[in-house]
Amino acid sequence: MVLYLPDEALEAMDIAPSRLVDAIEGALKDKAGGRLHVTPKSALLPGDGLYMMSTLAVGEFTVVKQVTVSPDNPARGLPAITGAIMVLDAETGLLRAVMGANWITAHRTAALSAVAARRLADPASEVVAFVGCGVQARSHLRAFRELFPLKEVVAFGRGAANVEKLAAYAKELGLEFHRAENAEDTLRAADIVVSSVTLDYAIDPFLKAEWLKPNAFAAITDLCIPWHPLSAMGTVIVDDMEQETTAEKPMLPRDQIAGDLLDLLEGRVATDLSRPRAFAFRGIALGDYAAAALALKQAEATGAGQRIG
Repeated sequence: MVLYLPDEALEAMDIAPSRLVDAIEGALKDKAGGRLHVTPKSALLPGDGLYMMSTLAVGEFTVVKQVTVSPDNPARGLPAITGAIMVLDAETGLLRAVMGANWITAHRTAALSAVAARRLADPASEVVAFVGCGVQARSHLRAFRELFPLKEVVAFGRGAANVEKLAAYAKELGLEFHRAENAEDTLRAADIVVSSVTLDYAIDPFLKAEWLKPNAFAAITDLCIPWHPLSAMGTVIVDDMEQETTAEKPMLPRDQIAGDLLDLLEGRVATDLSRPRAFAFRGIALGDYAAAALALKQAEATGAGQRIG
């Protein structure tokens, strides 16, 4: 019998962002200790805004994820991001669970940002700004609300429906909400900024690091596509140095990267606190592994999901 956990079941388990952050930090330590093995993320951009990616990680479990981003899906009444995750027993290869990929992708991405933000963002941050107001904006707001004394949300996005959803969620959390008129005002207002625009290299860069406050932190989830060169940043880390240096299209010049998440976790990154800091990332198999393993264990302990076979 295989456990089936669609996105609705994962959402209903209400796993706290801090638990996901702790799980990712534990997975980073397991990787460093040789207990977790990962491959660089595979991705294809075949055109028309389509983006296909997959990840693979092996530890106690084998976790495989496949996701497609289709910008035309909302017009079809479908989510823009779709996919699935398989969790197998690493020793026997037997399938343990099939999961929806949307909840995992959204919340592990925010948790990866939070791992970096714990160490690079101002702990007194009160204003968080979003460039792009979709799923990643809402998941990041949920995660950062746990970590920082947030009071205000500033948003800049093209989709009115997404902006309204983000506004409603911010107000539900008791936060002030403001819609910015342009990108520059958005960045200048922020203690923390999250960019999550559509992954399309045809987009002309429109964000400048020079607009950020000296103590600001940016979580860049969109391959740096909307950003001008980040040379004004004091410290920039990526999620995984091996993955970044072997990527067909690197996000950043190597000399602008101070290290990766494991370097940050183990204190090997010299942080320049006089200039803005950033975490620019593609997403890593380790994050999917940590979130899926945590979700499986909680589901088995609580009876969530459905047994199929």
